[in-house]
Amino acid sequence: MTDKTSPITYLQDELPSDSRQSRQIARRQMIAEAVMAENSIRIEDLTERFGISLMTAHRDVDELVSRGLLRKTRGIVTATATSLIESSDVYRANRQASEKKMIATAAMQFIEPGQAIFLDDSTTVLQMASQLPAKVPVTAITNSLTLMNALKDMHDVNLLALGGQYYNWCNAFMGRMTINEINRLRADVAFISMSAIIDDVVFHQSPELVDIKRAMFNSAAKRVLLMDHTKFERRALHSFATLDEFDVVIVDEKTPATHLERMQSKNINVVVARSDKERA
Repeated sequence: MTDKTSPITYLQDELPSDSRQSRQIARRQMIAEAVMAENSIRIEDLTERFGISLMTAHRDVDELVSRGLLRKTRGIVTATATSLIESSDVYRANRQASEKKMIATAAMQFIEPGQAIFLDDSTTVLQMASQLPAKVPVTAITNSLTLMNALKDMHDVNLLALGGQYYNWCNAFMGRMTINEINRLRADVAFISMSAIIDDVVFHQSPELVDIKRAMFNSAAKRVLLMDHTKFERRALHSFATLDEFDVVIVDEKTPATHLERMQSKNINVVVARSDKERA
């Protein structure tokens, strides 16, 4: 274990901030994943597992607590992802990554050059960012700070950044100010993802995010839902819309046939995103 006052630590503190920050982000992600996998871990165990001081372990955990991912009580760190609390973007971004990428690729067919599109703060929609250059010129409207940073330097992408109150746990802006900005706009397509599908109704844990997504939904001519197969196995508290209210519902190839058949029987426009291998 490295002591906080050791020469090694001081040398690390003098490294370029971007290098130090990248290691810090990677370490915190590993801590979050470890706690999620084991449900609870003693902070002292984190110091041994990751070779960090107790002070650093507390600092890392406190940051993850502030993002809504972990709880810390009497030296024990526990996961907080429940039906009432949305997981932090640190954790969500790495879940079903390959499926999210496939779904995002399938969603690109619903964008035409010259359109204005709403992109919500979800990690599934985030996967669309790297593919937008193939559809330029396009106007992208988002409340996600992560997406803003990903799009701000893209050529021929006109970025409209929605402001409001900043929420650290999802790295996005929400609240009445954000909703008012959305209500003054009219976009061609809204790309939205949610947390759960129950009885062909989509749900989310956060009422604040439901309000933002609803405003985007109402201000777009076409509504596209992006949902990986695990969303059919989850539960959340706040209802948003029925699946048939969306113009398109995109799921991945791991979605059980029973769900696909049921949705198709209800005339829901379902698109199954497939891998390059499957398409070949």
